[in-house]
Amino acid sequence: MPRKPVRHRRLMKYQPLTFSPFARQVARVASSCMSSRQMHGPDLPKKSQPNSAGNGSRKNTLKVKNEHSESSDEEEFDGTVQADFAFFDPKPDDFHGLKTLLQTYLDDTEWDLSGFVDLILEQTTVGTVVKIEDDEDNGIFALATALNLGRYKDHKCFMEVKEFLLKVSQEKDVIDDLRSLLGKEAESVGLLVSQRVMNLPPQLLPPLYDALFDEVSWATEDEPTEELRNFFRFKFYIIVSKVYKHKNAHQKKGTSASDEEIIYIKPEDEIFHELSSWSFEFSLHTQQLATHELRDYRQMGLVMAVKADKIPAFRQQLKSFVEGS
Repeated sequence: MPRKPVRHRRLMKYQPLTFSPFARQVARVASSCMSSRQMHGPDLPKKSQPNSAGNGSRKNTLKVKNEHSESSDEEEFDGTVQADFAFFDPKPDDFHGLKTLLQTYLDDTEWDLSGFVDLILEQTTVGTVVKIEDDEDNGIFALATALNLGRYKDHKCFMEVKEFLLKVSQEKDVIDDLRSLLGKEAESVGLLVSQRVMNLPPQLLPPLYDALFDEVSWATEDEPTEELRNFFRFKFYIIVSKVYKHKNAHQKKGTSASDEEIIYIKPEDEIFHELSSWSFEFSLHTQQLATHELRDYRQMGLVMAVKADKIPAFRQQLKSFVEGS
């Protein structure tokens, strides 16, 4: 059944993020897979109206103006690229795009990724994908959704997610809490899945997460049965992500100003990490090719547990971060 048109929130004026030279270089390295669509200088977002057909599949559109202001031997492009990013409900045609976006979600593990994507597409109440409007390639640039661990516990893909998390958890301090969230408390735990290309304009982040958490809230009121409403009354979120960690981070002595202990590939992960009840890191089998800039870092998996009552603080801090940077 088509979802009713999404309630709209006014998008706030955006000021571009400012990064240190080192962080800018890391961002370029991380986004090299999308170098043909570099996006560095965001303009102002604009609000769109619901689809005239009334199916609510299109949510918001943000126009992003991208200019290359830095000069180097590697950057030959000179001009402006404009892109209208639109928020959509996931639909069956997004299957292959989502599967590509999520292919390293559980490192190099062989698991039922197709079944996982199917569940994302079948959940018509909560979930958003970001695309470029009118893009013939129909490429997916971001996904944000939350899936109830208890609701899908008998699905093969979720059993494999649970198995993976228990396998990579090596910290005794959190294993009991992890087992509890994956087991007896699973009915009130959401797996927060947020994947995107690394050079997505950061101005998209607040409205993307607003869309996610607003839909979760609305689902607790609008779903037709009490059982369905309860599936979205989350008390905890589990987040699986990745960071770059300095190889000497375990040493007590500090490193240079440019050598942060942890580099958050996704800026919102730093906020989630600070608000988390507990977290742990794990080694990844799949590592990006070593570069000069990242020679002292290795990519690590990061699992975080965040209480649902911390989400309002997260949303505010994310907006402040994007607007004030």
